[in-house]
Amino acid sequence: MKSSFFGILQRIGHSFMLPIALLPVAGLLLGIGASFTNATTIESYGLQSLLGDGTILHALLTVMKSAGSVVFSNLPMLFAIGVAMGMATKEKQVAAISGAVGFFAMHATINAMLQLNGLLTPGALPDGSLGMSVGINSLQMGVFGGVLVGLGVAALHNRFYRIELPATFSFFGGTRFVPIVTALTYVGVGILMFYIWPTIQEGIMHLGGLVNRAGYAGTFIYGFIERALIPFGLHHVFYMPFWQTGLGGTEIIDGISVSGAQNIFFAELASPNTKEFSVEATRFMAGKFPFYLFGIPGAALAIYHCAKPEHRKLVLGLLLSATLTAVLTGITEPIEFSFLFAAPLLYVLHCVLAGLSFMLCHIFNVGVGQTFSGSLIDFVLFGVLQGNAKSHWINAILIGIPLFPIYYFSFRFLILRFNFKTPGREDEGQETKLYTRKDVEAAKGNVPAADQVSELIVAGLGGKANITNIDCCATRLRITVADENLVDDSLLKSSGARGVIRRGQGIQVIYGPHVTLIKSNLEDSLQGA
Repeated sequence: MKSSFFGILQRIGHSFMLPIALLPVAGLLLGIGASFTNATTIESYGLQSLLGDGTILHALLTVMKSAGSVVFSNLPMLFAIGVAMGMATKEKQVAAISGAVGFFAMHATINAMLQLNGLLTPGALPDGSLGMSVGINSLQMGVFGGVLVGLGVAALHNRFYRIELPATFSFFGGTRFVPIVTALTYVGVGILMFYIWPTIQEGIMHLGGLVNRAGYAGTFIYGFIERALIPFGLHHVFYMPFWQTGLGGTEIIDGISVSGAQNIFFAELASPNTKEFSVEATRFMAGKFPFYLFGIPGAALAIYHCAKPEHRKLVLGLLLSATLTAVLTGITEPIEFSFLFAAPLLYVLHCVLAGLSFMLCHIFNVGVGQTFSGSLIDFVLFGVLQGNAKSHWINAILIGIPLFPIYYFSFRFLILRFNFKTPGREDEGQETKLYTRKDVEAAKGNVPAADQVSELIVAGLGGKANITNIDCCATRLRITVADENLVDDSLLKSSGARGVIRRGQGIQVIYGPHVTLIKSNLEDSLQGA
């Protein structure tokens, strides 16, 4: 039961990645556009002749701002499509269009029910209860509504995409039946949500209020749990409700009710009336910047200095690559997994320091938001360029500076004290290092690297017949197998994997940011086998 539950959760976490992957580009468009069309910014830097109203650049930046904003405004719809597609086992394109059908049907039904009961008139429902979803005035369900549609559509799709109907109706069988049954089902779901969602919404608001009343301690716990779930690949499932629903707060911005920490931040970013970003929203995001930009490099330096002298040259290249990846892109798993498996105690310390970083950013009013991760790009775009008065980005630097020596000295002390086998400290014949593409190339012989990696993965997973589902997130393959006892960790690691995580039939194989290429090659290999 536990393994099945874990497998479902990891697939849900993966399905979140498709809409999440849109956020960096949308955030860049919105961030650059909003920053340089803001009247205060233009006046502060004396750029009226270059960026003022009527200039070509102002028009271009306004278009960029609108193009980025529309993504954040329609995230529930994107989640409905993305989750349906991500959770579907086959014929994913049909699941995607069915997700859109289900989303339209549910919200159109809710709108009709609101009209029939006279609840669309101003004041009929509490503030924040209603919102626009793809142009439909409906209950404010946010991303929860999109995920509800996506999961339900995926279940319908996986159940019915091969259905055979009687000869008279055979044209509507198979994949054509999925959007039909989806539309009918979500009319019923829309009626149901009309009656039960207000109660659910009230509960979410109370839970969000509880988190807010916990104050700084609540922010610490949030940061600790978010980092602790990274090894299990379940962190997306944890933080997304805070970013996209009432759990992360609700604000009235330019007369519109906005729920969810990330939605609040980007609505404030797009608004010309924002004087200071809401720290009650950014408390769920800003804490990543100090330990991403300062703590992770401090830990990497400690691992380097603790490596054996004869291994330091190799370790330097590996750690430098992983650290730059963490700082510039916000993908921290390559460096985190370099010490997670060799020294779990270091990861516990890392989680505590991450929670501390979140709490301190909350205490010192750091109002810097993010798209996908706490990268240097996000920090400059949504912190530095917005001005210190608006984002208090300097406080994040002041918090990060002492984190560097704290990470460095605490990691170095623990590594030496307990003789942890971090990269460069491996015993004779033992391999405890970061893997790169070069490692695979060195071992490939005359066989193409992609082919050999795929062969090793298939063999490590117990053969083609044992693989029932393949997905990936930003850094790891997420695989469901029929028999977990056939999985060979050593074979998987010989393919270049940095680690293997087992939860019953749910197997996660960590490779790094190039995992999407590994997944594509693996799928090609399986189809050609």
